[in-house]
Formats: sequence, C-alpha cells, structure tokens
Amino acid sequence: MMNIALIAGVGAVVAGFTVVALLLAKLRATRVTHEKAQKIADAISQGAMTFLREEYRIIAIVVAIVAVLLGFAFGNWLTSVMFIIGAAFSMITGYLGMRAATIANVQTTVNASEKGEHAAFMSAFFGGGVMGFAVAAFGLCGVGAIFYNFLTDDNFVQLLTCFSLGASLVAFFARVGGGIFTKSADVGADLVGKIEIGIPEDDPRNPAVIADNVGDCVGDTAGMGADIYESYVGALVSSIILATNTYGFDMMYASLPLVLASFGLGASVLALISSLFMRLQPGAMLHMSTYVAIGAFLISTYFYIMHVGISLQLFAPIILGCFAGLLIGKVTEYYTGGKPVYNVADSSETGAATNIIYGFSVGMESTVIPVVLLALVILAAFNITGGLFGVSLVAVAMLSTVGITMTVDAYGPIADNAGGIAEMAGFDPSVRKITDKLDALGNTTAAMGKGFAIGSALLTSLAMFSAYAQEAGLLTLDLLDPVVMVGMFIGGVMPFLISALTMRSVGDAALEMVKEVRRQFKTIPGLMEGTGQPDYARCIEISTKASLREMVLPGLITITVPVIVWYTLGVSALGGFLAGATVVGVLLALMMANAGGVWDNAKKLIETGYAGGKGSDAHKAAVTGDTVGDPFKDTSGPALNILIKLMAVISLLLVLIK
Repeated sequence: MMNIALIAGVGAVVAGFTVVALLLAKLRATRVTHEKAQKIADAISQGAMTFLREEYRIIAIVVAIVAVLLGFAFGNWLTSVMFIIGAAFSMITGYLGMRAATIANVQTTVNASEKGEHAAFMSAFFGGGVMGFAVAAFGLCGVGAIFYNFLTDDNFVQLLTCFSLGASLVAFFARVGGGIFTKSADVGADLVGKIEIGIPEDDPRNPAVIADNVGDCVGDTAGMGADIYESYVGALVSSIILATNTYGFDMMYASLPLVLASFGLGASVLALISSLFMRLQPGAMLHMSTYVAIGAFLISTYFYIMHVGISLQLFAPIILGCFAGLLIGKVTEYYTGGKPVYNVADSSETGAATNIIYGFSVGMESTVIPVVLLALVILAAFNITGGLFGVSLVAVAMLSTVGITMTVDAYGPIADNAGGIAEMAGFDPSVRKITDKLDALGNTTAAMGKGFAIGSALLTSLAMFSAYAQEAGLLTLDLLDPVVMVGMFIGGVMPFLISALTMRSVGDAALEMVKEVRRQFKTIPGLMEGTGQPDYARCIEISTKASLREMVLPGLITITVPVIVWYTLGVSALGGFLAGATVVGVLLALMMANAGGVWDNAKKLIETGYAGGKGSDAHKAAVTGDTVGDPFKDTSGPALNILIKLMAVISLLLVLIK
C-alpha cells in the first residue's frame, strides 16, 4: 500500500518539476528580435522583480519572527523549520511564475504578429503552465515529505500545520501586496489616461502604463499562485489530519489525499501534453484541457480505490469535488461573460451611477448558486461517507488538477501584458486585435479561477475548521451561548474590516498615482504629443512603496485577532469566530469577484463598439465602474479567500500549542 502511494507521489512530483523545467527552458530559448518590444518587456520584468524582491524582504522578516515564536511555543524547533519551508516553497513558486510570465508576455506579442493567434495563445498558455505546475509540484513535494518522514512522530500534526501556516502567511501578504500594487497602478492609469486625457489603454504616453503591466504580473500571477498553492496545501493537510483522527494511522486512508494529489498532477501533465495536438479555438482548448485532466484523474482514482479495497463511498465526494469546481466555474463564466455583461453595458448609457448599481446587483445575485451548490455538495459528501473526512476529500479533489487549472488562470495576465506591449511598441492594429481577443478570454478564465479559488477556500477552510474542532474536542457549537455568538459576530466582521483596509489602501495609492500622472503630463515637455519621455520608474516606485506599506496592517490584524479571541473568550468562541468569518468571507469574496468581473467585461464590450463604443458617455461610465471593480476582484475579494484559511490554520495551531 505504502509503496503504491509513495511511487505515485514521487513520480508525480518528478513529472511536475520536469514540466516546469522544460517550459522555462523553452521560454528562455526563444529569442525576440523586435528590439522595442523587448525593451518594454525588460522594463516590465525589472519592475516586477524589483517589487518581488522588496516584498519578499518584508515577508522574510515576518516569517523569521513567527518562526522564532513557534519554536518557543512548541518547544520544538523542527516546527519552525517546517514553517519556514512552507513559506519558502510559496515564495519560490511565485518567483518562478513571475519569471515565466515576464518572458512569455513579449513572446505572445511577437507570435501574434509573426505567426498568428494560435501561436500567440500557446506562448501565453505555456507561460502560465510554469506557475500551475510549480504550485502542484512544490505543494505535493512538501506535504508528502513531511507525511512519509514524520507520520509516526508525536509532533506529526504540528509539523504539517506549521508547513501549512507558512504557505498561508506568504499567500496573504503576496495577495494583498500584489493586489494593492496592481490596482493602484491600473486605477491611476485609467482615471487620468482614459477619462481625463482621452488616450487609449496602454498608450506609451501614460506614465503609469508600465506599472499597470507590472501589476498584472505581481498581483494576478504571483499573488494568485500563492493563493492557490495555499489552498492546495491546506486541503491536503486538513484532509490528512482528519484521516488520522478518523482511521488512525491506517496507511490506506491516511495516504489517500496524497494519492489523489499525485494522480491529479499526473492527469494535469497528460492534459498539457494533449494540448500540443489540439487545433481548437483558444477558449475550447482551455476547456478541453481541463476536461482531459479531470477525466484522467477520475479514471485513475477509481482503479486505485478498487485495487486497494477502499470503500467506493469515498469515491463519491471525489466525483462531487471535480464537478462542483466545473459548475462553479460555469456559473462564474455566465455572470462575468454572459447576458449580465450586456445588461451592465446597457446600464452605462445612463451614467456611472446606474452602471455601479447594476454591477453590484449582479455581484450579489451571483453568490446564490455557488453557495447553494457548495452547501449541497458538503451535505451529500457528509451523508454518503458518514464523516468529515469525506467532506475534506471534496476539497482535495477540486484542487487535485491544480496544475492545469492554474495554468488556465495564469494564462490571462500574460495575454493582458501582451496587449500592452503591442500598443506601446507600435505593432499593427491587427496584432492588438489578436491580443485583445486572448485578453478577453483571459478575463473570463481569471473570473472562473477566482470562483474556483473561493469555492476551494470554503471547502479547505471547512476541513481545517473540522480539524480544529476535533483537536479541541469541540463536538457542537451552541448558538444560544453568548460567548459563541460574540465569537461569530467578531469573526463575521473580520472580512469587512480587511476589505475596508485593502480597498482604502488601493484608493490612497491610486490618488498618489493620479497626482503623479497629472504632474508628468503638465511638466514634461512634449509628453502629450509623443515626443517627451514619461518617467515610468517613478510610477512603479509609488505603487511599490504604497503596496508594501499598506499590506502590513491587514496581515497583523489577521494573525493577532484569533489569538486574542482564544485567550480571552476560549475554545467555543474561537469556533464561533471561524464559523462567522467563513460564511461572511465566502459571500463577500464571491460578490466582489463577480461584480468586478462583470464591470470589467462590460467596459471591454463597449470598447468593441457596443453602446456607443470608445469615447462615448457609456464608455466613460463603464470605465468608472471598472475602476471600482478593480480592487473588488483583484485586491479585497481574493484576500478574503486566504483570510478565512489563515485564521483557521492559526486556530488549529493554538489548540496544538495548548
């Protein structure tokens, strides 16, 4: 039994790292001969790496402090080592994904010019694959190494949880910091460039345009990668803990989450290889890759379960997890790419107010189906399997093919950057038409990715909360107990507090950006005429300093509030706290992600000529709506996914320390 699981795990990890190495080698081997495009890409890469270096420096300080505290709290410095490794793997994953994105963006532009749409799409797709497979390979490698080396250790659960905490802590700072950077630059560039000056998006005369493209890399690539990596690790860790609590150290069940992750990574590799032989339209290819991965994963899992003699009851939540992820993606695709987009665009004809009102209503409505669906899946998994371990398998199954699903998501920012480079480098309009088409598809896949991330966050948080309850001996939560109720209210207000802080941070940073862009247009001779040279570096510096400054307070609040609740109100109150934070956090995150997505795509729809096209009053209203939606979908909303999981991991650690 152990041999099969171990061989599958080692084979999957080796395959994952091999894919990452091959994709990076392919990207590095491709030379770009268009000098101006390469110069712009180098500026984006330099800005992205400068930000990442400064962000990681701050994160490293926080990680070092927390590692010391964990060592003293547990009296076991191995827990600190596991925490540091969990954090380091997340940071390495972000770095690799960022490097790939900043290489692939210009290759996508040039391929669109020289070889056409399919070649451009494949460049972006393979660039996203580095992030996708790095997430899966590093996550499985870390959790698997702890499992097989320390399973019989008395501190096994502590070691696993500390590794997960490292992933969660880095993810929160990366998501918040990257989100503030990207949206302060984006909002600042749009408000002055599109509305005040009336120049196109990604116009090289706009001083904030390079910072905007850097933001796509640091927020939507590195930030999203850290988010999904954290979910992936958290799902595996919580499921393994629940398995050992339910079945003891029966290797057949304890190793099942790792086996699922191994098969999922292998299926993702198969899906990536199959994409080499597909000659489909980009949208169809993205969907087909996902279907191939899920199909291969389910088939291999079924035969494994039959071979080792695990009850087929546990195969049911695995099926539910796969299809729940697909359905949530489809619902998100409808609300951010279907009829609601046309409705929001139509509402823009009467001004920004009606655009914002309608977008809000779409975001609120979009929460209903995913939440009901997830609730039914949780109920079904629990009743079929008779326990919480079955529910945790839903989360593991949903995230098992993260190699390909993250590839699909990371493709979007690369396509977006490619369009910016095409505009700034002066390529033929036909090139921008191709990149815009790929970018529009990327907006939909990004929205689907956010829906997927939120769904997996709910399931992972629930599994982690279940592990907390079991370790704490908390069998029930009495809602009539005032202590529990107080905990629920405190937990419920946390997503609003963190959202308020991050939204305000984007607003403050965007204000600085607007002032700087206005200053440059007024003081740099010939800038508007295209003969002057904007100071791109100054705008990158503004976004970098603002994001690094503003990400600290939300992080400190998220870490300290669960500790305060635990030591002042007790175990039941902290249980209520987690319940309140999870329910409110998921609803708010869904609303923000989908409202932001529909505002963005409504603006892009108008820019194609609908409802008056570019420069019309409807377009100006839609741009305003989009600037509201940007921090919704790319800063505050995504931060909530990590918020609820990070607080659950901290709560579990508090039980283990006590």
